[in-house]
Parts: sequence; C-alpha cells; structure tokens
Amino acid sequence: MAAQATEYLIETQLLRNHQKHYDSFSFPSILSPNPKSSPSADSLSDFTKEIKSQKPFLDSLLLKSGALLFRGFPVETAKDFNDVVEAFGFQELPYVGGAAPRTNVVGRVFTANESPPDQKIPFHHEMAQVPEFPSKLFFFCEVEPGCGGETPIVLSHIVYEKMKEKYPEFVDRLEEHGLIYTRVLGEDDDPSSPIGRGWKSTFLTSDKTVAEERAAKLGMKLEWIGDGVKSIMGPIPAIKYDKSRQRKIWFNSMVAAYTGWEDARNDPVKAVTFGDGQPLPADIIYDCLKILDDECVAIPWKKGDVLLIDNWAVLHSRRPFDPPRRVLASLCK
Repeated sequence: MAAQATEYLIETQLLRNHQKHYDSFSFPSILSPNPKSSPSADSLSDFTKEIKSQKPFLDSLLLKSGALLFRGFPVETAKDFNDVVEAFGFQELPYVGGAAPRTNVVGRVFTANESPPDQKIPFHHEMAQVPEFPSKLFFFCEVEPGCGGETPIVLSHIVYEKMKEKYPEFVDRLEEHGLIYTRVLGEDDDPSSPIGRGWKSTFLTSDKTVAEERAAKLGMKLEWIGDGVKSIMGPIPAIKYDKSRQRKIWFNSMVAAYTGWEDARNDPVKAVTFGDGQPLPADIIYDCLKILDDECVAIPWKKGDVLLIDNWAVLHSRRPFDPPRRVLASLCK
C-alpha cells in the first residue's frame, strides 16, 4: 500500500508493527514531516498552514482510517496544541454531561481524564452515555510517560461485527432495548475516581435548578440524595449507524461502566443495565472486554504527538502508567 503524501506531510510506515493493517488502510494512519520538504518548513505555523491547506486530504484519510497520529511535528506546549486544534476548523464541544474530572488548560484544551495513574480507564466512545457527544477528539502528549500510559484505540465496527457473530441474541437485545446508565455524583470533583466529576462541574453550575434543566436537555433525570445526586440516562442506543461509512458501530460505554465505574459512591454492576432495567450478563461483558483488548492498537506516546480520533469510528482507553505523564485533550462537535 503506497504511502500518501503532500509537500509537507507523509504517511509513514515506520511504526507498522504498532498498527493494524486492513485491506485498504492502516489503523491508525501515521503522519510525519515529509523529508523532501524545505528545511525551513519546520515551524508550528508551517504545520498549521499545511493542516488548513490539506484539510480535504486529512478528512478523507480520517474517514478511511478512523484515527490519525501526527508524530515529529513542532508541537511543544498546550498553546501549540490549541493552535493545531483550531487549524482543523472543527467547532468546539462544551464538556457538559461527561463523567471524567478535567481541568481547562488554555483555550479549547483540557487535561485528559485525571484519575490516578495506577488505574486503567476502560474502552469507551467519548460521552456515549449522553445524546450530545463529540464527533472528533484530539489528544496531545506534552510529557511522555515514564512507563505505560498508552491510549489504546480500536475500530468500533470491528467490535460490533465480532460481538454480533459470537452473541447474536445479546446484540439483538441491545439493539432493541438500548442501555440505561446510572451514576452517583458528589457535589465537588473527586480526583481519586475515574468518574469523579462532581455535579457542579458536570453541569457547570452550583444551582440545583439549573443543573436539573441542563440534565433534562441531555435527556438525563436527576435524583438528589444526601450530599450528592443520582443521574439516570436512558434508555439510550448501544448500537448506532455510522452514516458516513454506512456501517453499524459499537457505540456505548457498556464495558467501561460495568468494569470501571467504581468509587466510594458507585457500584459498577449497577452502573449500566439493559434499557428495560434487566441486568447485563457478566460473562458476555468480560468477553467483550477481551475482544476490545485483542483488536486494539496501543502506540507508546512520544512528546509532541497529536492523535486525532473520529469518535464515530473508534473507542479509546488508557493504560496505567508510571509518572510523569501529561496528555491533554480537546473535544469537537
């Protein structure tokens, strides 16, 4: 398969052992500076200009592969990353309704999930548990991990196909009933929990009435309990149809909720059920987790890496790591 290239960008095969290779594409596509480009074409402004001028090429590559990794470009700081995100021209998505604790860094840039480094964050589509979710995600490695800390990615339609083949009745039931997600939120953020975002930062208000209004717009019901609130979302589809690629996708946070939504307030087994309220079968959930692990790609982070994920096509996770590690994120409509 011939590498695609522009004057400044080239699709590299240097990390073939870290990619999945399908009939017509590699996952993810990996782009590096074209060695044939001008020696002066090594500034951040050159990179952002190339992104703008090559947007149709990059859009088509993302449509085909589902994820693009930019490696070797002069992206050093959070502000640089913000400039890269801006260059793509995608509209920003406010982080309302998500579960992960995050901190705004600059502009459209936030920290990625700030849960403790010894914790694994399971596979999920970003904000799959709410109706308004990002279509694109950017990640940027500002400080590469001491050890571990990869962000594994997996193609959602592959997971759907394998689950449909192995558990057709289970998948049919998911398609018929969808899922209900339940999470108990404290008032303030709990940085020790991967789902520790408090209700004030979740709904960007300290007013319970405003929180209820914003929750209702998301299709979410709130039940106030003691010093916290129980949020109930659903039934919401677990399988979606990706119109741009004309295929069904495994668009849910089922495995993440069932295996990872655990803290002082939450029991993961109760965090997600079928849309009719019936419990999910643990053996199938854990076999789905195995399929996700078997099919995923996990490229070790290097400082300056920018990863663009199509949230309609790809689930992502995070492996435990030894500090330091600082990965930033930006969500787009």
